[in-house]
Amino acid sequence: MGDAAGVGPEVIAKAWAASRESDAVVVGDVGVMRRALRCCGIALSVAQLDRPDEEVPAGAMGVWSPPGLPDLSTLPWGRIDARAGAAAAVCIEAAVGAIQSGAGRGLVTAPIHKEALHAAGVHFPGHTEMLQSLTQSPAVRMMLVNRELRVVLVTVHQSLRSACDAVTREAVLTTLRLLQPAMVRWFGVAQPRIAVAGLNPHAGEGGLFGDEDLREIAPAIADAQALGWDASGPHAPDTVFMRARQGAFDAVVAMTHDQGLIPVKYLGLDEGVNLTLGLPWVRTSPDHGTAFDLAGSGRADPASFRAAWDFARQLTP
Repeated sequence: MGDAAGVGPEVIAKAWAASRESDAVVVGDVGVMRRALRCCGIALSVAQLDRPDEEVPAGAMGVWSPPGLPDLSTLPWGRIDARAGAAAAVCIEAAVGAIQSGAGRGLVTAPIHKEALHAAGVHFPGHTEMLQSLTQSPAVRMMLVNRELRVVLVTVHQSLRSACDAVTREAVLTTLRLLQPAMVRWFGVAQPRIAVAGLNPHAGEGGLFGDEDLREIAPAIADAQALGWDASGPHAPDTVFMRARQGAFDAVVAMTHDQGLIPVKYLGLDEGVNLTLGLPWVRTSPDHGTAFDLAGSGRADPASFRAAWDFARQLTP
């Protein structure tokens, strides 16, 4: 359900009311989900489940409340609260455990708030890193997808200063190793054309604006090409996304969080989906945050969550 003080429960409620899916279960607090339905003016019954794989009654929203949830009955809307952070962590851990036990095929996560997680003593930068730890996955990467772009990030939730140091030959090649099979398996592109963005302006301009592009990124691209993959670059970051939209590339590897996410989010949040590469199963999420300014208003747009849900179902037939 994501952060209970944010818009996660509301977008879940709206998406569920529109679809009435019977093979999905909300991992969250029953009271929070009932509050979200009331807030959105949706007349939908909530079935409290004893197990995550329990059959959901027809026409109802199935909610499994895992053990260890804090009391959220007095939780305010739209504020950082340690209780919400703790509940989000409990739900994530429980959902992962349920999938690992065979009770689910994939995971769709509503937005969490990183400060609330930290207030609860859960010191992960975000969902991606927490899921990597829980599944003991050697490497994971964040991929953002919409109708016009597919972008994978080499670095994610860290300061820009430290991210520049984290752009190494190994990190770039690891990203390509995760992206190449994902493009084949999940997107049906047999020979994906992958553009690798540079780190510096104009991809370093031959070393005039920094040598990371020549020293770290270019060798990783050469490694990928030696494996028979159609990887190219480093390309100038200010034009590579435009070229991808025009059809020159099937996916773009971006070096830092904002370098990759700004062009995707500029195209709109309603269709954007976050897909995690490197996990043993499918995980998607909407391309937006907790939106505390909208929480409790009933006005949150469920389109991105719905897109994430539909994409997860598409990848887990």
